[in-house]
Amino acid sequence: MPEPAARTIRLHPGDNVVIALADLAEGAAVPWIPVPLSGPVPRGHKIAARALCKGENVLRYGQIIGAATEDIPAGAHVHSHNLGMSGHSEDYAHASANAPLPAAEGERTFLGYRRADGRVGTRNYLGILTSVNCSGSVARFIAEAAEKAQWLSDLTHVDGVVPIVHGTGCGMSGVNEGYRTLFRTLQGYARNPNFGGILLVGLGCEVMQVADLVGQGRLRAGGNFRYMTIQQTGGTRATIEAGLAMLREMGVEADAARRAPAPISDLTIGLQCGGSDGYSGITANPALGAASDLLVRHGGTTILSETPEIYGAEHLLTRRAVSREVGEKLIERIRWWEDYTARNGGEMDNNPSPGNKRGGLTTILEKSLGAVAKGGTAPLAGVYTFAEPIDTRGFVYMDSPGYDPCSVTGQIASGANLIAFTTGRGSVSGYKPVPCYKLATNSEMFARMEEDMDIDCGDIVSRGVSVEEKGRQIFEDLIRVASGERTKSEALGFGGAEFVPWQIGAVM
Repeated sequence: MPEPAARTIRLHPGDNVVIALADLAEGAAVPWIPVPLSGPVPRGHKIAARALCKGENVLRYGQIIGAATEDIPAGAHVHSHNLGMSGHSEDYAHASANAPLPAAEGERTFLGYRRADGRVGTRNYLGILTSVNCSGSVARFIAEAAEKAQWLSDLTHVDGVVPIVHGTGCGMSGVNEGYRTLFRTLQGYARNPNFGGILLVGLGCEVMQVADLVGQGRLRAGGNFRYMTIQQTGGTRATIEAGLAMLREMGVEADAARRAPAPISDLTIGLQCGGSDGYSGITANPALGAASDLLVRHGGTTILSETPEIYGAEHLLTRRAVSREVGEKLIERIRWWEDYTARNGGEMDNNPSPGNKRGGLTTILEKSLGAVAKGGTAPLAGVYTFAEPIDTRGFVYMDSPGYDPCSVTGQIASGANLIAFTTGRGSVSGYKPVPCYKLATNSEMFARMEEDMDIDCGDIVSRGVSVEEKGRQIFEDLIRVASGERTKSEALGFGGAEFVPWQIGAVM
């Protein structure tokens, strides 16, 4: 890491670009570059450390992030005007670098809610889950009425009522991949340990039938589960009244739950990044990776996702796979995505978003290499489809889109009871029933949006704080959040609009 007040950083000895750590003016002299800058370079952006020929690979992190689209002189700004995607084929070397991490000394615990199925929640909400868009308004009506009721205020150990509404559940095939994905997502939310009780509300005539979701047994372990359809119950008003009565009854049982010490092995943390910038792969992402390693060493589980945003860096994960089978499962998801985007008129070799580019990122390869850093160094223990229940402890991968709310939805459905979210541009969101802990990649954005950010990782650059030290701080913060300390997004009330199931297939 750079010395405090350094103006550039070279991330790997083999890199032919350096990163600006401050806005640099034309003519500035900076380390690693033999000539003055030929033009201004914004903070977080790349500078050619030497002359680059057209077609030459550009290296950051010691990895290819693209190729020069024109001759680039030393000291020039390197970005989308002169850097593009390059052909890239990687040696996946499955399971060739899967050294286990040493177990942590001493048992660490957090205070959580032990559920009937043995899992542990970090929050204690009542949920109103909907099978279809058509029952969404009624679910919200029930939640709004409950929030105004004195009986809910009297339940001092219940965190609130969360309506889980969405835009699908009908107008879809009942047998294809899209149906199966939504089915897993709804079942996963019903079973998430951060819910102390679930009320499932359907319309009655939808494709995603309530009876199918419930199945032959209970959708949720334990008895704190109810379900109904609006058509069978007698319409809107009757359903609201019935729903309130059921919630009140379930609330009494949920309120009896108490936090108790639980081992770190009962934590499952979704790792996310959104609104990335040129600092993401230098500060917050590797620091979260260090925290992830600490959690894994204590027996916990961390989930990396967003498949379009690991594209071009997947070889770094396959090499850490615990077996060839696990590595090949990840590559199978990559191939699925290549086909999925092609048949929908898209491509995987896409540039980052406009906000990402303003922050200094140019190609998806560059973004992916920084995004993978969130996963630390632990062996890749498993690969899962979207919303598939995670049954392996350690560092795992869950396939998802790069769209943050959708990706987090899948992680929560898979069992995450906490989300850690890095951002360089300033993403604002929350994901009830799961707390979301926000990591700012740079100190300037943290100062500007401190009410939304939980920790400043920019001091890795501005003050020379080590990635390992920041990782330990994040680890301790996550334990406090898991034990009940509210995050900034929770204090602001986020989480009521971020349930976004992945819609795959035709809307009919």
